[in-house]
Amino acid sequence: MDADLADPEADPAPAPPPPRPRGPLSLVILAFLACGFTLWVAQAVILPVLLACFLALVGNPMIRGLQRLYLPRFVGAVLVLVLGLAAAGALAYQLVPPAAAWAKAAPRELRQLAPKLRALTKPVYDANEAAENFARAAAGDTGRRPQVMRTAEDPFRKLTTTPRMLASVLAVVLLTFFFMVYGENLQRHAIALLPKRQQQKLTVGILQSIERSVSRYVLTITIINAVVGLLFAGALYLLEFPIADALLWGTLVAILNFAPYVGPLAGMVMMLVVGLTTFDDAWTSLLPAAIYLGLHTLEGQLVTPIILGRQMRLSPLILILALMVFGSLWGIIGLLLAVPMLVCIKLVLAQVQGLEGWARLME
Repeated sequence: MDADLADPEADPAPAPPPPRPRGPLSLVILAFLACGFTLWVAQAVILPVLLACFLALVGNPMIRGLQRLYLPRFVGAVLVLVLGLAAAGALAYQLVPPAAAWAKAAPRELRQLAPKLRALTKPVYDANEAAENFARAAAGDTGRRPQVMRTAEDPFRKLTTTPRMLASVLAVVLLTFFFMVYGENLQRHAIALLPKRQQQKLTVGILQSIERSVSRYVLTITIINAVVGLLFAGALYLLEFPIADALLWGTLVAILNFAPYVGPLAGMVMMLVVGLTTFDDAWTSLLPAAIYLGLHTLEGQLVTPIILGRQMRLSPLILILALMVFGSLWGIIGLLLAVPMLVCIKLVLAQVQGLEGWARLME
């Protein structure tokens, strides 16, 4: 028998694996909506955990540096946490009086600002009023506006809100400490549950790479935003702002800079209002907003891309969608956490084999 002829008694070729079953699109959409609803309902539990993870990622590089100095991780975590709380307390002690003064003077300042803005927006207001009158005339309306019923404010609302806020702050502090101290042990025990040693080694490498990259990113962004806030506070001080007010607006600028596009836009509007209420001269009143725009442009277009490189870049479209989703779910905290969570998701996709295309899609 020729060697080229197939042996009829030979084992047949193995059949290709059956295709992986996929759920219908309607089931995927329902599961997505269920996850979104769960994230919104359970935000009182989820947000402290995410904030603690965020703060632990900021502190982990500093704890590693202390470990290189032969300082135990527990002692390093306590030192980093105490220094962070002391810095936050000192900053709050400096910012609370000017913030209270601005909040108290805001109605009076806005009333003084109203004539200036009314003169600028008078054509638009007249056109809008004419359109409303035309619509009411076409609908046969007599011009009477419905009265809005005002509900009385619950006097016990503040009594219940303050303990909840304090409990949330305490939960974030404790969770941050436990994540910094016991996070590695928890990760090690979770990886030990995998059945194969090869899977364990691969998972350890992926998690260590992701954790270090995200920690470096979060710490770098925090330092960059802090420098932007300090530079802006210094610029306001040169414009003869009181030092407390300059620190207040510099801190707000640094916090808003964590939310791309949305934060700088809110900061621009805020600085425009501050300039108009502080200075009488029209050109001088635009200086705070102009300085902030220049600093943000320099940081966003030059400093951050050079320091972080291509690995941490995100698509503006994906970024805007994430800000819309997380902002609608969790408010301001969702806006601040959207970018770190996107970076973490991108790093996970880039490390998992077969999902690298999704990571490139996010760039």
